[in-house]
Amino acid sequence: MTAPAVLATGYLAAPVGGDEARRAAEEELSKGIYHQNDPGPIERAVERALEWLDDLLSRAVGATPGGAMGVLVLFALVAALVAVVLWRTGPLRRGARTGPAAVELSGDLTADEHRRRADAHAAEGRFAEAVRERMRAIVRELESRGVLDPRPGRTADEIAREAGALVPVVASDLRTAASVFDEVWYGGRPATAQADAAIRQADQRLRQAQLSVAGPPVPGVSGYQVPR
Repeated sequence: MTAPAVLATGYLAAPVGGDEARRAAEEELSKGIYHQNDPGPIERAVERALEWLDDLLSRAVGATPGGAMGVLVLFALVAALVAVVLWRTGPLRRGARTGPAAVELSGDLTADEHRRRADAHAAEGRFAEAVRERMRAIVRELESRGVLDPRPGRTADEIAREAGALVPVVASDLRTAASVFDEVWYGGRPATAQADAAIRQADQRLRQAQLSVAGPPVPGVSGYQVPR
């Protein structure tokens, strides 16, 4: 039987039962002074996430052959699979395609018009644009003199390879021009006055060269000679 509590005034108070005492304790402990150092909601969420991850890893280690090493191998395989899927269908493949836009080298302007543009760009110190216009002048020179058929979409390397095979005397100059152009416009190399001078020299040699392309052999008829 619970003994009656004695108040400071000397009067007897009603007995306090177990439920009342528990409620009084809970009410007292709910005061903010007792919770000043409790973790915040973010800290509690992090703690729960870490506990969940630890439990998950413990289960995986127990269920995977090879223990912890087996789990690491499994995670590596899953990561590789995810990377392959993203590469085939997702942003990784799109990102790999992203690069400098292709520069069209064949057009309607004449070789001399492209040369004038190249000279103007070089005079302003815009050597990348000067290299581009000089390469276009080389292409138009080859097209206008019958070495190459006008065809949009050719790269500088294709032009050097095709024209160089037809006219070997300028093959080296064409390779130099294509190399300078590719380094500046696709290789990320800063354009300089030296780059402009190199492709300008290749263009000058091309203008001075005899660009004679051998035609197809004249067909003959068995037993006869074709008059010349």
